[in-house]
Amino acid sequence: MNDPRRVGLGPPGPNLEDKTAPSRSEADGGPGPRGPRTRPGIPILRAVTWSTVFAVVALAGYILAPMDTSPYLTAHASVEMLDRDGKALYAFLNDAEQWCFPRFYDGFSPKLIRATVAVEDRRFWSHPGVDPVAVLRAAWGNLTHRGPFSGASTITMQVVKLTDPTPRTFWGKVRQMGTALRLDWHAEKKDILRAYLNHAPYGLNLVGAEAASRRYFGKPASELNVTEAALLAGLPRAPGALQPLRHAEAATARRNHVLARMNAAGYLDEEERAAAAGKALGAAWHAFPRHAPHLAMRLRGEGGVPACSRGPNIRTTLDGTLQARVEALLPRYLKRFDGEVTNGAIMVARVPTAEVLVRVGSADFLHTPGGGQVDLCRASRSPGSTLKPFTYGLAMERQRLYPTEQFLDGTLDYGGYRPGNFDGKFNGLVSATEALRYSLNVPAVTVLDRVGAQALEAFLKDGGLSTLTESAEHYGLGLTLGSCEVHLDEMMAAYCALANLGEYRPLRELSGEAAGPAGTWFSRGTALALYAMLEQPFPDEIESGLTRARGAPRRVAWKTGTSTGLHDAWSFVFNRQHLVGVWLGNNDGRSSTRLVGATAALPLAARIFRMLEPGAGPDWPVPGDALREVTVCAVSGLPARDGCTRVKTVLLPRRQYLHRRCGVHGADGIERWPGTARAWDLADVKAPVVVAPPFADGERAVALKILAPPDGAEYVMTGMDEGDRILAKASLDGDLPLHWFLDSAYLGVNPPKAAQWIDLTPGAHRLVCLAASGETDVVGFNVVGRGGADKHGRARTGTDGVER
Repeated sequence: MNDPRRVGLGPPGPNLEDKTAPSRSEADGGPGPRGPRTRPGIPILRAVTWSTVFAVVALAGYILAPMDTSPYLTAHASVEMLDRDGKALYAFLNDAEQWCFPRFYDGFSPKLIRATVAVEDRRFWSHPGVDPVAVLRAAWGNLTHRGPFSGASTITMQVVKLTDPTPRTFWGKVRQMGTALRLDWHAEKKDILRAYLNHAPYGLNLVGAEAASRRYFGKPASELNVTEAALLAGLPRAPGALQPLRHAEAATARRNHVLARMNAAGYLDEEERAAAAGKALGAAWHAFPRHAPHLAMRLRGEGGVPACSRGPNIRTTLDGTLQARVEALLPRYLKRFDGEVTNGAIMVARVPTAEVLVRVGSADFLHTPGGGQVDLCRASRSPGSTLKPFTYGLAMERQRLYPTEQFLDGTLDYGGYRPGNFDGKFNGLVSATEALRYSLNVPAVTVLDRVGAQALEAFLKDGGLSTLTESAEHYGLGLTLGSCEVHLDEMMAAYCALANLGEYRPLRELSGEAAGPAGTWFSRGTALALYAMLEQPFPDEIESGLTRARGAPRRVAWKTGTSTGLHDAWSFVFNRQHLVGVWLGNNDGRSSTRLVGATAALPLAARIFRMLEPGAGPDWPVPGDALREVTVCAVSGLPARDGCTRVKTVLLPRRQYLHRRCGVHGADGIERWPGTARAWDLADVKAPVVVAPPFADGERAVALKILAPPDGAEYVMTGMDEGDRILAKASLDGDLPLHWFLDSAYLGVNPPKAAQWIDLTPGAHRLVCLAASGETDVVGFNVVGRGGADKHGRARTGTDGVER
């Protein structure tokens, strides 16, 4: 009963039912049995069993062992430059000369995901990286056809193959399957599918669905519809043969096959499938964006390595929509010059943050005469008069200038240097504000003579101008007129500091980059004074009576510049929120009579400025306590002394000393004026002295000035019919048509010698008069309701002569 053979554990023996049967050796006459014999099938079974166990354990160990999945899940991306909102501005081929724009899983349309799973691996979400059903089917097919081992590839296996190609052999396939099992265990399904959509070839040199979607449909892969998604999902099987731009018929057939697979998988009903299959292919060539190429080239760096450590994508502060509009505008605008002006550069910045919103380095990167690849935002060019505001600002900081003081715009002779104005004319007595606003050269040189060219050079270097490499003696007094070279981007930073009320920080071009430390370049009061000196409407708003649907035009300050010899035209336009800078010229430095800042660059800058949406904060600075009221002589514009019989109240920077008082009026009541424009200073009148204001060449060229109402006047309303109105008068009433603005609202134009009446309403008012030449003057006055001291509404005047 304990015979092991009965339980199948021992070797086979004679038939137990025939106990008398002889052994084979006995029957053959040989010796009898020598003992129990081993059954041949049992060791094989054991070997197979243990081999299987060992293989399973080894495979489990292989699968469970730590794995670096990054080589399989990370695509070799093209470098992209993005705008502030993450939209593509510029892209570069990767090192393999391919376009590849990896996206996260959520960056792909759900329709594309379903189409890809339906046609490539319908059991993707359930199998462990290898599909047993597909393996058995493929194995049977290969055995019956006696061909090479193929088929059964899952999406996971294709990810492995795309990253680590293996030979199309049995063992190559086994190795691929093993790696796929490991990858499926260590990575999320969504990450594997994302890797496939980022690695798969889609024809041409397009790698990944995002690049294909942009090229064929001009949209991101997140926006694909079902027809487009089906086309892309079918391409990786044979990207060359199915390339839709060349093989549309084959691509259409493949797309319809994918739609059928989606229908079979339950992703589409029959009606949806039929509708999608009946549509045209819809693929066309769409160029990748090529915006701000100069900035892209610089930020990408040399040798294909990004110059900043931000991964394959470089995110900038640019506004992509505005960048595209300005890039398209510049070449159209240049057509008006009939080939005399062929190039330009434009920058737009957000003032409070110093972020660059637009950067156009040339009119056309590929086709500009002289080479559009030259970045003119960084090219050295003569700035013309655009440095004058900083000259005036420095003089105010050094306590050498008041915005209201009078200068002589007349013949100025320094021996070998005799500056003149752009139009060749002189304007006689003008205030510092008028001199800067009209960009008069003689007063600017006079102001620089007070502070010195060396001081201005140092001041400009503190403001970020790196191109001033020569000595102050080299530039001389012409420095304020542009006898140097500057870069547009550095001038933008300087003007941005002015617009930001004296706080300087470098311009920012990279999003997420920490703002540079803000430094006080000049005081808030000086900046407010420069705002007032440079404020004026755009000339075209005056000539056309342009108004906004949302109200009066925004208050704006601007400055233009024209280089000596008419080689460069500049304009800077700003308010508290935005700054626009424009340069126009030719790459070869060729001059043109049309290269004038006010007529060439300013209209373009104004047009761009009007494109800008108002910022979150106020458009115009709030003075706060940075300014104070000061009584000044109405004749000299300097702080008044006892001998000044006509005075007015103005706002001056609080930090300005009042030590430079009027030197025109003495105790004897006689006016004393300098006899020459050189070393002009009405606070320190020196010989030769004259008793009447000197004028250029013995004849005064009258500047525009509002004569009535007086600046600072106060009126009391009477309530009488047609009684509450005043007559506005200006110095050029009899010479030119004049345009009038009240509180930024356009009143109209009055021809020469015609009257301009203003109906009074209670409150503080601001009156602007502007001539077609661009000259402006501004006064302020106040109107109170009935009950004032004067029933006729005249200005009330105190004993000190100040109009109250």
